[in-house]
Amino acid sequence: MPGIDATLPFRPLRIAVLTVSDTRTRDTDKSGDTLQQRIEADGHVVAARDLVRDDQRLIRDRAEAWIADSTIDAVITTGGTGLTGRDVTVEALRPLFDKEVDGFSVMFHRVSFESVGLSTLQSRACAGLSRGTLLVLLPGSPGAVKDAWDHILRYQLDSRYRPCNFVELMPRLMER
Repeated sequence: MPGIDATLPFRPLRIAVLTVSDTRTRDTDKSGDTLQQRIEADGHVVAARDLVRDDQRLIRDRAEAWIADSTIDAVITTGGTGLTGRDVTVEALRPLFDKEVDGFSVMFHRVSFESVGLSTLQSRACAGLSRGTLLVLLPGSPGAVKDAWDHILRYQLDSRYRPCNFVELMPRLMER
């Protein structure tokens, strides 16, 4: 049965959180706050946090700096994954993927469907690997962040989750 094996050691990850929004400020960033609270409650470290406008260059520059930082294991973004003209997080970061984690999008939509029904079709949430760093691109709503963390990420980012998890793969992501 899949689940947490409490006999195994927990390995906290260092996770960077990036909110992408033209309208939010650090004080009104409920999705970023929700994500940070969940990351920390599950024993991980928020290694960095930032908020940038819906601008491909700004999004990519911030993510590339974190990808280059060997102390950051994962980057999770919130915002900019919708269908409007200003939603450009996917365009900014998907070109950085060395490999796409196709199953993340599938599982996100499955979980999201339970919360918002067919409205999940309007999200382009996705994940990928870039130079050994996991990138996860989430919608900007607190509900979507909760769904993704509570039902997918908290398990796949837990070294004790069985039968397998992202954490156990991290040392091997740069293999040739």
